[in-house]
Amino acid sequence: MPDLKSDAPDIRHTARTISAVENRSEGADEIIRNAYRMARYAPVIGVTGPPGAGKSTLLDRLAVHWAEQGETVAVLAVDPSSPFTGGAVLGDRYRMEHAASHPRVFVRSLASRGQLGGLGNTTTDIAAVLGSLGFDRILLETVGAGQADISVAAVADAVMVVTVPGLGDHIQAAKAGILEIGDLYEGFATERRGEV
Repeated sequence: MPDLKSDAPDIRHTARTISAVENRSEGADEIIRNAYRMARYAPVIGVTGPPGAGKSTLLDRLAVHWAEQGETVAVLAVDPSSPFTGGAVLGDRYRMEHAASHPRVFVRSLASRGQLGGLGNTTTDIAAVLGSLGFDRILLETVGAGQADISVAAVADAVMVVTVPGLGDHIQAAKAGILEIGDLYEGFATERRGEV
């Protein structure tokens, strides 16, 4: 089994760097330029789907799985911002308790900041910065997405669409939208009448 602490990410440095980029603080442009200049490849796996479909729970398990294989994993969870206050709960990381406590996993919630499409306007840059910081894999969770929220397809190398069986009929499926961007599909059954 790999040594879990030998190449664990520097959480504090990573968090400060991401905050600088997200807030476009002084020095952020240089951080971003250096990240793209390094061009260190870290595969980005996007996870999208409607609210409550189980994206965070799935990511929690996936992040720990890859961390246990010896990888350093970054999880970016994008939460919706309030259209009235601009604030965001940033609560997805609390659903990822196993990943958040693992020494080889960095979990960060990001606000969408009013951006449409399921991601925030700094998400692509932050993914590049995480690659430059040495992470082996980046998992990207979109906000609870609807049919037209397909921005993740432009950022991720592979997209997993998580859905719940029974949401719509065959006409809804034919409309596609978000269903067209997936490379992998996961559907979680919900409990109904005592059956799972």
